Amino acid sequence: MFPSRQLLQSQLSAPLPAAPELVLVTDLDGTLLGGASEERRSFYRWLAQQRERVLHVFCTGRDLGAIAAVLQEDEPLGLSAPHLVIGDVGCTVACGASLLPVPLAVDPIEARWKELEAPLRALLQGQPGLELQPCSSNRRLAYYVDLERFNPGLIDQLEAAGASCVLSDDRYFDVLPAGVNKGATLLSLLEWLEADHATVVTAGDTLNDLAMFETGLNGVMVGNAEPALVSHLPRLPSVYRAQAPGCAGIAEGLRHFGFDYLWD
Repeated sequence: MFPSRQLLQSQLSAPLPAAPELVLVTDLDGTLLGGASEERRSFYRWLAQQRERVLHVFCTGRDLGAIAAVLQEDEPLGLSAPHLVIGDVGCTVACGASLLPVPLAVDPIEARWKELEAPLRALLQGQPGLELQPCSSNRRLAYYVDLERFNPGLIDQLEAAGASCVLSDDRYFDVLPAGVNKGATLLSLLEWLEADHATVVTAGDTLNDLAMFETGLNGVMVGNAEPALVSHLPRLPSVYRAQAPGCAGIAEGLRHFGFDYLWD
C-alpha cells in the first residue's frame, strides 16, 4: 500500500513541496483576503517566493466555484493558487492548481451525505429566517440566516438527525454531516501529508474557523476577527490574537510563532 503522502500526491494534478518548513492554513474572507491592498500584495508576493518552503492550504467556507472566482479576481494583487484547498467548511478537499476534488478525502464525506441530505432538507424546508445560498456543493446545505427570525431549536433537531451546524459572522448557517468541519478535515489532511504539527499555523476570523483553532495547532486569530470568535480565545492556548487585520495579522502571527526567518 502507498504511504499516505504518496497516495495523496497520486490524486493531485500538481506536485507538493518535498519538505515544507511551514504548512500555512488560511481562511479566505476577512483573513487572506483581508487588509489593505498593499499589505495583501506584499504577503501574496512572499507566498509566491516561498512556494517550495511554505505549503499553503486555503481553508474556507466557499465552494470550489467561488474559490476559482477569488483566484481570478485577486490575480492583479498577485494571489497564486494554493497547494491544497479545504472548501465548503470542511466538506471538500481539492488540488489547489486544478481545483479538482481529492477522492481520498471527499468520497467518505459524499457517502455520508447521501444518507443525510433528504431528511435534513425535509427538516429545513420552509424554516423562517433561512435563505439557501447558491452553492454548488453536494455535501452540505449553506444558508444566509436572519437571526431575528431564525428558530434556534432547529439546531437540536438537525443534530439529532445526524448533522452538525455552524453559525458564523451572524449571517451564514451551514448544515454538515456530523463530525465534519474545518478542523477535522484539516487533521485528516495533515495525517495524509505526514506533516509535523509543529510546522503548522492556521489563521481565521469567524466562527467557522473555531474548529481549526480547537485542534490545538498553532493558530492566528487576525485583528478583525468577529467578537463571537474572540470570546473563545481564553480556552484556546495555542492561538495568538494578532493586532493587525487580514494578511498583516497572518504575518504578525507567523513572526510570533518563530517563522520570521522565512522572510530572510
